Order: sequence, then C-alpha cells, then structure tokens
Amino acid sequence: MEHIFFTAALWLGLAVIASIIAYHLKISIALVEICVGVAVAAVIHYYGFNDILGVNQEWLRFLASAGAVMLTFLAGAELEPEVMRKKIKEANVVGLIGFFSPFIGCSLVARYILGWDIRASLLAGVALSTTSMAVVYAVLLETSLNRTEFGKGILAACFINDLGTVIALGLIFAPFTVKTIIFGALTLVVLFILPSISNRLKKIYAGRTAAIRTKWVAMVLFSLGAFALWAGSEAVLPAYLVGMVLAEFSSSDTLWLRRIRTLTTGFLTPFYFIRAGTLVSLMSLIGAPLVFLVLFGGKVVSKIFGLYPFISIFRQRKDERWYYTLMMSTGLTFGTISALYGFTHGIVSQAQYSFLVAAVIGSAVIPTIIANILFLPRHLIPEAIPITDAEVSEETPADE
Repeated sequence: MEHIFFTAALWLGLAVIASIIAYHLKISIALVEICVGVAVAAVIHYYGFNDILGVNQEWLRFLASAGAVMLTFLAGAELEPEVMRKKIKEANVVGLIGFFSPFIGCSLVARYILGWDIRASLLAGVALSTTSMAVVYAVLLETSLNRTEFGKGILAACFINDLGTVIALGLIFAPFTVKTIIFGALTLVVLFILPSISNRLKKIYAGRTAAIRTKWVAMVLFSLGAFALWAGSEAVLPAYLVGMVLAEFSSSDTLWLRRIRTLTTGFLTPFYFIRAGTLVSLMSLIGAPLVFLVLFGGKVVSKIFGLYPFISIFRQRKDERWYYTLMMSTGLTFGTISALYGFTHGIVSQAQYSFLVAAVIGSAVIPTIIANILFLPRHLIPEAIPITDAEVSEETPADE
C-alpha cells in the first residue's frame, strides 16, 4: 500500500510542478502536464528507471480514465443552452466544416504522404480534427471575450466540432455487434430520462444531502462508461452526451459546477494528461521531425482553408475572421484522447501516437499565440465589470 501512496504522491508532485510552470508561462495547464510527462518519461528512460512511475498500473489507469470521462462531461456541461439556440446556424456551419475539413485533409496526408495504413490514417484524421474547448475557453476568459456574442459563437462552434470528433471515433473504430446495439439503446433511454430525474433529485435533496448531485452524475458517467467498454467502445464517448443533456441542469448552479471542475482538474486530469505525455516517444520525434511538421501543417492548413471562407459569412472584419479561424485551429483534449484510444487499441504504433500528440500540442500553442498577437479583436473586448458584494456572497460555500 505504501508503494501506491508513494506513486500517487510522485504524480501529484509532477502536477504541482506543471501548475507552477503553467501559471508563470500563462498557458494551458493540460498542455504543460503533457509536456512534463514527455520530459519525465525521457529522463527516466535514459537512466533506466522505467518502473518508477507505474504508468501501466491498473489503479493509475483508472484514475487517468476517470479524469478523461469527467473532463469530457464538463466540456458538454459548460456550454450554455441559450447560446446554442441563438447561434445554431453559425455553430453548425463552422463546427461541421471545422471537423470535416481537417478530418479529410489529415487522413489523406497520413495515407498518401506518410504512407500509414487505412485505420491509422483515419485515426489521424479524427485526432487532428478537434478544436480545443479548454484552450479556447481559457483564452476567451482571459480577454473577457467569453462574455460577448463573438466569443459565445466560437464556443458553440467548438462544441459542434468536438461532437463530430466524438461521434466519428465511435462510429469508425468501435466494433459494431449486438453489444453495440444494446449499448446504443441503453444510452438513448438514459439520456432521455436523465434531465428529469436529475432535476427531481436536485429539487428534493440539493443542499440537504452531502454532494448527492456529484455522486449521482458520477454514477451515471461510470455506469455508461462501463457499458461502453463492455460494448468495445470508449468510456469517454457517452460522457460528452451526458454533459450535453445536463447542460441546463449544470449551468443552473455555477458554484456546484465550479466544484466539479476543481475535483476534475485538481485531482483526476493530471493523471490523464501526464500519463498521455509519458507514452510519447521523444526519440521518435527527434528521429523524424518532418513527420510532425507534415501532420501539424496538414491540420492547421486544412482548418484555415476550410474555415476562413465560411467564417467570412458571419464576421465582416478581417481581425475577427482570422481570430475566429485560428481559435478553431487549436486542439488538445479530444485530440490526445483520440490518439491515446488509437494507441491503446493497437490502431497506431507508439511512434505514430507520438507524432499525433506532438501535432496536437503544436496546434494548441502556435495558432493561439498568432491569434492573440496579430488578430485580437480589441474593439470587442468589454470593459471590466466591478465585483459587487452580492457576487462575492455567491462564492460562500453552500451545504453541498
């Protein structure tokens, strides 16, 4: 037992280091955690201490998977339902083009330029089709653009883009059997009745029974995740859909949602992102940097050429169009989830996985930097709103 505690302390120590680095560099914590995982894995491999992290221990793999499930749920739950209704046309057009353009482009690049097989090429297309809701939201939050109709439109398009990625990952790679039909039917039934049951539990027990909403949501996510794995799929796939149908339930209590986010990012996701980084082969990247450049270029170029003409329909100013396009060109969470799915299921090799994750990380950093330096629409940034006493009182912990 002491070995487990030591290993957990080591991983959380790495998470603390990653948090400090992310704070001073002002970049996404998930991005830094992946990079820390890559660096630590390279160091321990060089010195021959490969077992010290316990990357493949069952309990650690569970915590990493739980982090991915909870993070995927939050991605669906934090999108305001009202935003989707107002921006439905823009979100669908930009989001669908944002998915199909890099999916097709990167699949063709991996197949005909890099010579990967069909399944690996399709996996590359899925992994590089994403837009990082986490990165985009963090950037918009820092500039307060998340409070504008411009920023909300970007977030809505990100949602549709990532939904396409989740569906594609399930349809293309999950084996279609009788188990798949049972899982699909069960998921539809759960999604249909989930909002009413959740709201009923909240009305009766919220504030009276310790964290019943958190326990309820976690039970639903893990139950559907278990059925997804039983059907040969991935546990994160139903989590996004659960987040979608519970978006209104979640957004009705921002303090509860903030606590779920704290639990997820403070404890669970470091295991996922650092572990994802440890599986990257740094020697493969050093040995073939052109493969990384080809995949990264394939994603960014296909995103830009696919999206810019359509974004021009909804935004008239040049800086707004370019900022929107570059934000939609980012990728991180679902890109790494898709790549790790491919690696753990034998669809791509460790070298191919390393190239995909590196390209995903590059797309999270470079387009963001260019967008904020060259194309930030400063005229849309709202003035700072002073914090009132009423708003401060909302931060006071409740019973749950």
